[in-house]
Amino acid sequence: MKLPAAVFLCVSLCLLPLEAVRADEPVDTAQTVIQSQITAFLNDDAKTAYSFASPTIRGKFPSEDVFFEMVKKGYAPVYRPGNFAFGRSKVTGDMVVQEVLISAPDGKDWTALYQVVKQPDGSYKINGVHMVRSAPGPEI
Repeated sequence: MKLPAAVFLCVSLCLLPLEAVRADEPVDTAQTVIQSQITAFLNDDAKTAYSFASPTIRGKFPSEDVFFEMVKKGYAPVYRPGNFAFGRSKVTGDMVVQEVLISAPDGKDWTALYQVVKQPDGSYKINGVHMVRSAPGPEI
């Protein structure tokens, strides 16, 4: 059975938003993982924060306590962000690079580039964070 062109076009256009949602899904998932880990840091919940670390990170920091201390010392703006917001993101294969804009409690601005990787079980885990000191924007 052949569909009239108008019906085909209507069905095609109705399906477009579903594709857009699927395309955003890895980004939404990565942002949820990042948000959850930051919340765990704010609650001093080492066990939960560590649960979002990839096997690669767990290999480098084999216990919750070692991981938590490393974050406290080396990633203070992530451990205790004043305010933060999600910026740009990029999906490449099974990896999401997510920009997180952080205003640290000391007033300094940072950009944290999170690498969030899809695991064989379908979950996403944080595989690394690269911190960049942001230049201050114009005064408002």
